Amino acid sequence: MTDERKTIKDRIVGLLKGTGEVTAGAVEAASDGIKSALEGATDVASSTLGAVSGLVAGALDAVGEVGTGLVNVVKGTVVGVVRGLGEIATVTVGVVSDTVRAALRGTHEVGGDVASTASGIASGVIESTKDVGLGLTDAVTGLASGVIKGANDVGADVTAAVSGTMRGVVAGAKDVGADSLDAVTTTAGGLVRSTGEVGGDVVQVTTAAISGAIAGARDVGLSVEDAASAAATGAFNAANEIGSSAVDAVTGVAKKGVDGVVAVIKRD
Repeated sequence: MTDERKTIKDRIVGLLKGTGEVTAGAVEAASDGIKSALEGATDVASSTLGAVSGLVAGALDAVGEVGTGLVNVVKGTVVGVVRGLGEIATVTVGVVSDTVRAALRGTHEVGGDVASTASGIASGVIESTKDVGLGLTDAVTGLASGVIKGANDVGADVTAAVSGTMRGVVAGAKDVGADSLDAVTTTAGGLVRSTGEVGGDVVQVTTAAISGAIAGARDVGLSVEDAASAAATGAFNAANEIGSSAVDAVTGVAKKGVDGVVAVIKRD
């Protein structure tokens, strides 16, 4: 076990056994950990995935030891990693993707609730990237890439991961005063685009993205029809980049409707 992995494990075990605020404590521990892990690195970008994976593993070690706190710990770890990196390097789409990928992969490996954790990760990404100069579009693009790659790495439940992600994006965008529908469109597009890159099931991902957007809209009082249409539109735009079979897949899902809501694709 690396020093950083053991250190973050010990700090989070203390948080989970104490009375402090777990998410905030995990943010601080992860921020300190990523800066320590990358101190002196000649190429921060190429060292990030390994360092992030170690920190996530340490945080999950703590959850496994204590038996509680998964969602708050993983969300706090993601936020802390992004903020810590922002103090020593430029946070890019690739950095966000790597961070999310490691977090989702680790969650699956310990048998955690992928949907709830993905939702927490999504809101955490939006919360943290606004502090490091990364725009919302780039943030959710990295988020979407990391979710699909992380799920693909370990065979996690893609439907749960995608639906949870979309639900978290709606909540996260609302919390920071951003346009939730724009965030839904961009995220859905990123999810479908990344699905095409890994050879995944476009119908499955589109359906889950629309379902998650609908659930997220209900959570925060937005129009479910608008949310479904925003997700379908993003999926359709990405499908156009993939090919005709992907376009047919997305339009078929939209016409059929998801969770009783028909999604209207807005074409340019």
